[in-house]
Amino acid sequence: MKLVPLVRSLPQVCTEMLEILQTQRRRQPLAFALLVALCFNVVLAPAVYAATGEALTRQTAYAIGVLLLVTIGLSIYLFAVILQPERF
Repeated sequence: MKLVPLVRSLPQVCTEMLEILQTQRRRQPLAFALLVALCFNVVLAPAVYAATGEALTRQTAYAIGVLLLVTIGLSIYLFAVILQPERF
């Protein structure tokens, strides 16, 4: 019987995770886009919170980050609709 090591190396785990994300990206592109947006918001919200100091609460900083991501997404979508109206 072959023993499977319980602890695998970090590059192997990361490679497996990237392969799973690639397959899920093809199956459910909207869910993948939301995941990427939420991960980006985790980076963006603390930057907004740090830039404003004590003037905003943490929840408000996250809300501003989500609002910024939605605004950028809508502007990209509308720009694509204006340039390629026959696809829509």
